Amino acid sequence: MDAFSEELMRSVEDDDQVEASIGCGPEIHLPWLSQHLQNTVSHGHKGINFAQTTSICLNFIQEALLKHQWQRASEFLQHYFQALEDFNSQKRQVALQNIWKLGSAILYHHPKSNVETFNAFADRMKNIGVQNYLKISLQHALYLLHKGMVEEAYRNLNQAESWRYGEMSASQEKIIKLIQAYRGLLDYYTWSKKRTELSKFDMDGFATSAATQDMHSYFRQASVNLHEIIKIPGVWDPFVKSYVEMLEFYGDQDGARQVLTDYAYDNNFPSNPNAHIYLYKFLKKEKAPEDKLISVLKILHQIVPSHKIMLEFHMLLRKSKKEEHQKLGLEVLFAVLDFSGCTENITAWKYLAKYLKQIMMEKHLNWVQEGWSSRKDWWPTFHFSYYLAKKNWKENKILALEKAFTSGILLGKGKLSWGHLSGAPSSPDTYTSYLLKISVHSIPLLPPQRTR
Repeated sequence: MDAFSEELMRSVEDDDQVEASIGCGPEIHLPWLSQHLQNTVSHGHKGINFAQTTSICLNFIQEALLKHQWQRASEFLQHYFQALEDFNSQKRQVALQNIWKLGSAILYHHPKSNVETFNAFADRMKNIGVQNYLKISLQHALYLLHKGMVEEAYRNLNQAESWRYGEMSASQEKIIKLIQAYRGLLDYYTWSKKRTELSKFDMDGFATSAATQDMHSYFRQASVNLHEIIKIPGVWDPFVKSYVEMLEFYGDQDGARQVLTDYAYDNNFPSNPNAHIYLYKFLKKEKAPEDKLISVLKILHQIVPSHKIMLEFHMLLRKSKKEEHQKLGLEVLFAVLDFSGCTENITAWKYLAKYLKQIMMEKHLNWVQEGWSSRKDWWPTFHFSYYLAKKNWKENKILALEKAFTSGILLGKGKLSWGHLSGAPSSPDTYTSYLLKISVHSIPLLPPQRTR
C-alpha cells in the first residue's frame, strides 16, 4: 500500500478493538480544529463535549466531500473514528455506518486510492460491526462490479450469503435476499456470455451439448434467485428483464408474460412506468390485440404523459374504431406537448396538426374545446410567442410551419378555426402572423434584371 492507504488503514486498525475499551478512551484531541472547538473540549461535561466534537468533525467531513476535497475529508475521517468510543451503543452503531459510508465515498474518489485499499477498508469494517456485515458486503460487491471485477464480486456475495452470526433479524433477511438476487444477476451475466459464445463458434455435437448444459446450469441458478426477489414488492427492473429474457430464450412465453403482468399490475408494488413499458413491448412483440396494447399504455399515460411511447399510443388510439379512443388520442397529443422537453418534438406537432384537421372534418369540435379549455391561458405564451416563431423559423422551418397551422386553428380567425369558441382573444398577433412577418422579411431581394 502507499502512504495514504497505510495512514487511513491505521485508523481502522486502531479502532478494531474499540468496543472492548468503551468508556476508558481519552478526550478527543483535534489540534486542527478552531479555537472555538478546543474551548468546547476543555469546558463542561465530557459526554456533551464528546458529542459536540464528533458532530463538528462529521460536519467538516461532509463539507469536504461536498467540495470534493478528498484528502481533507480523509484526514477528518481518521479523527472521527473516535466516535466509536461513545458510551451509547446506538450512537456507536450510527458512527460505524457513517464511517463506512463516508470512508467508501472518499476511497471511491480519492486520486491515490485503489482496489486494494478499498478491499482492506471494507474487510476491516465488516469485522468491526457484525450487524452491518451483510450490508457492507453487498456494497463492497457492487464496488467490485463497478471496477469490472465480476469473479471477485461473485465470490464476495457467496461469502456473505453463507455468513451467520446469532439470530437473523428481519432487516438482515431482506439483505440476504438482495445478496442472493445480485448473485442471480451475475449468474444471468455468465449465462448471457455463454449463450453469445455458443452462437459464435462452430462446435461438434459433444462440445455443443456440454456447452449447452453448462449454460443451462447457470440459468437454473439465476432463475431461482431472480424469481424469489421479484415476488417481494419493490422496483426490480434489471432483475425482471434478465429473468424474462431467459424465460423467452427457453420458450416459456406464458411464464414471461405472467412475470411482466404481475410486475405491472400487482397493487402491492410501487408505481413504476418501466413495468408497463416492458409489458407493452412484450405484448407488441407477441402481436397482441390492439385493445390489449391500449389498456397497458393507458396506465403509462397516467404516470408519464410525456413518454416517447405516447406517440405510438396516439397512433393506436387513432386507428381504433371506438370514439372514446379517438377522443383520447387528441388528449394524448395535448399532454405530450404540455411538457417543456417536448415543445420542439416535430413528430408530435405533425400528428397534432393532421389530427386537428381530421377532427374538424368529422365535426368533433367539442373534443377540442374540452382539451383546449385548460390550456388557452398558457399555451399561447408557452408555444406561440413571437420569440418562438423567430427561433423556430431560424432553426427548423418544418416545425415552424406545423406549429403555424396548429396556431392558426386554435387561435386564428376564419372558417377553419374555432378561435371564437375557445375564449382566446382575437388578435392578429398570433404565431402565424408573427411567422408571416418573419418569413417575408427573411426572403432575400433579387437584383433587378437588365433589359436588353
